[in-house]
Amino acid sequence: MDRIDTMAAFVAACEAESLTAAARRLGLSPSVISRQIASLETRLGARLFHRTTRSLSLTDAGSRYLERARRILADIEEAEQAAQSERTEPKGRLSITAPLIFGRLHVAPLLARFVARHKQVSAELNLSDRFVNLVEEGHDLAIRIGHLPDSQLIARRFGETRRAVVGSPTYLAGAGTPLHPRDLAGFDLIAFTPLSPPHDWHFVEAGADFRISLAPRFVTNSGDTAISLALAGSGLVRVLYYQVRDAIREGSLVEVLAPFAPESLPIHAVYPSARLLPGKVRAFIELVAETADWRLS
Repeated sequence: MDRIDTMAAFVAACEAESLTAAARRLGLSPSVISRQIASLETRLGARLFHRTTRSLSLTDAGSRYLERARRILADIEEAEQAAQSERTEPKGRLSITAPLIFGRLHVAPLLARFVARHKQVSAELNLSDRFVNLVEEGHDLAIRIGHLPDSQLIARRFGETRRAVVGSPTYLAGAGTPLHPRDLAGFDLIAFTPLSPPHDWHFVEAGADFRISLAPRFVTNSGDTAISLALAGSGLVRVLYYQVRDAIREGSLVEVLAPFAPESLPIHAVYPSARLLPGKVRAFIELVAETADWRLS
């Protein structure tokens, strides 16, 4: 029995919460669906459903398998659609959401290039550091930084970045340079709240995570404002490295405590489903893959 067919039968049963409804969706008989799922369970050596006469519910093994099965089927669908629509010109409005500074620095220039390349596409770029629900708010795609929660979204990784503590040369000349995160208690600190609780900064030492509770002099929900305060000599700020990479290279900001930086955070493009993925979304993802270098650590 074909593995893809049995996987598709399982996913359909999960989504319909009924073998009969899944059979109608796939154009098969309930007995065929039942045999396919039984075959799948036999091959896996695990029960995927708790069955009663009225309902189906997933076992723990079934829940774990469902997430992976959806991604596999989505990848297959995406590959087939890419082959079928290779010569189709993207059309319509492409709506993307991204973190504020990352979107301004990295997504907006790429989106401008995309619109110039595809004359039948218009674009909307929503920049926000809050978590945006793609389906509820009507966006086609999101750029997200950080480890993703388990969800039904399809994710493709394009790079990574890390946290960095920085200050201006003028500030460091007067206040000194912290050599260990514990030294931060003696410095003026600027907290950018969307990254983490404002009084709790995360570091790593000898492979072990630890957190330092601090009392910042400034707190803001704007990354641009936090960086501007640091550039003006108001203190040390912890932001993501991509936000201050150019300033560090120019010498207007200096990174401190780099040996204690936690692991890098992945940068993903996420979208609701690869099933019937619009050509405009696929084309933008391909442009990112072709041209963007988001390895920002």
